[in-house]
Amino acid sequence: MAAPSRSLAFLLPNLFTAASIFAGVYSMIAATQGRFGFAAWMILLSLIFDGLDGRVARLTNTCSRFGAEFDSLADIIAFGAAPAMLIYLYAGHEYGRFGVLVSALFVIFGAIRLARFNVMTAQTEPSVFIGVPIPTAATFSAVLVLLFTKYGGHAAYGWIILAGALVTALLMVSNIRYPSFKKIDMHAMHVKRVLVALLVAASLIFLYPIEGVALMFTIYILYGPLRATWFFYQRYTLLRKYRHRHKK
Repeated sequence: MAAPSRSLAFLLPNLFTAASIFAGVYSMIAATQGRFGFAAWMILLSLIFDGLDGRVARLTNTCSRFGAEFDSLADIIAFGAAPAMLIYLYAGHEYGRFGVLVSALFVIFGAIRLARFNVMTAQTEPSVFIGVPIPTAATFSAVLVLLFTKYGGHAAYGWIILAGALVTALLMVSNIRYPSFKKIDMHAMHVKRVLVALLVAASLIFLYPIEGVALMFTIYILYGPLRATWFFYQRYTLLRKYRHRHKK
């Protein structure tokens, strides 16, 4: 009986990965039907399934090379093709070739991001992400669509969605570092901070689901460039002090 139960344990995380693909495909179908809000929610559902497959694999000790490759293929569908389709059909088609270019670059840069991640994690899992993770970029674009469908005005301000998609696409292939929540330091002194942050985030999402998610992902995306700018400023200041001392 041990062998079948072990096989089921390996199957479980892959079922979540398959569910992520299904939600991504469903999102594309909904987008072609003009159900843009539903299509955006399907991308968010894919994010949940994508988070569960890795967690379940670690909890059941069933991480495998097949699972990693399957997860990458799922990501390019759910977080590459699906948001690109949503972006183009919701706003991009109104901007001609520029809309096509942004949607295509989102998928291409997302694929590059996944390929680089797979190469970097072939040996060890990094403590930070190099570039914005593709699920984050996809979710940000989906949340923008949800905000526009809720408050209206996408005909006049659809360029904001294209600009957001283009910026996140470029950030995916950048060398800017982002924190990985897979390796959160959970020492006693940090538990209270993490708990308070989670409670505040959960409360915000409970009161304002779309706005809360949009705010959190915006903060995360901006964190990378702001952190990089701060470190660049510190290095520049130290360099100026060093040169000033040597001139004397």
